[in-house]
Amino acid sequence: MKDKRITITGGKGFLGTHLIHKLKEKGYKYRYIADIPEYDLVKHEDIKRMYDDSNPDIVIHLAARVGGIGFNQENPATLFYENLMMGIQILHEGYLRKIEKFVAIGTICAYPKFTPVPFKEEDLWNGYPEETNAPYGLAKKMMLVQSQAYRQQYGFNSIFLLPVNLYGPGDNFDPRSSHVIPALIKKCIDAMSNNEFRITNNEPQITVWGTGKATREFFYVEDAAEAIILAMERYNKSDPVNIGAGFEISITELVELIVELTDFKGRIVWVKTKPDGQPRRMLDTSKAEKELGFKAKTGFEEGLKKTIEWYRNRR
Repeated sequence: MKDKRITITGGKGFLGTHLIHKLKEKGYKYRYIADIPEYDLVKHEDIKRMYDDSNPDIVIHLAARVGGIGFNQENPATLFYENLMMGIQILHEGYLRKIEKFVAIGTICAYPKFTPVPFKEEDLWNGYPEETNAPYGLAKKMMLVQSQAYRQQYGFNSIFLLPVNLYGPGDNFDPRSSHVIPALIKKCIDAMSNNEFRITNNEPQITVWGTGKATREFFYVEDAAEAIILAMERYNKSDPVNIGAGFEISITELVELIVELTDFKGRIVWVKTKPDGQPRRMLDTSKAEKELGFKAKTGFEEGLKKTIEWYRNRR
């Protein structure tokens, strides 16, 4: 497969950057990045131009409009429309052009709000997603429906992966749209060097949304890139596959760990009127191990230290 022409949508993004690097490391010669501003992948004419320019054998569709709980609450229509239009049109155009394989990247937000833990792929349709991110999760989930329908009717080789929450160097640290790990790292480090974060007794202070009771699983971005490449190489079915690290941590424990690793000395204010999001999240990753031969390698604390160091060096 090393001579296949591979197009990566969203290749300039967080996951895309790491995936491009890992493909190069593994000896893949033809890697084409399809991303903004060159292509607006919501627009059909830009999608067709992207296919004309790159002439791919394989498409890995990473491009997505994403954000944390607040961003999802403020932009549900945008997140639904843009993710739906990107996925449906890019996959359909790939079928029309008879590409060899389409790798669709979904989201853990597609799972029902009260999925039994650990989340198993067969539970994906047993309820409605958590309300704050349902429009995004359902838009991405439609690629699974499309993937399975196109395989059934046309024999089109499309696969669908469900990654859990990603983190790592190069993450989005913009407070308007970042997820919980980069948001907490930024708050802790910035609060110690910025007087705006200090309260009356000159003690640094950070705020955290929710009660802290919700749990999450976090997946180091380099491990995610490895899992995607293994799926591209080895997996040829339309049944969805979870990819993750297979552990669970509460938001309270996460805050305590990031406070410790950033050496934050200050006050933590919990804004309990803000939503927790999905109550629990942890994937059953046994299918990925069986079908892809994949198991996450990076320990959580190790991954956090690398992410914190990256932010400190570039803030």
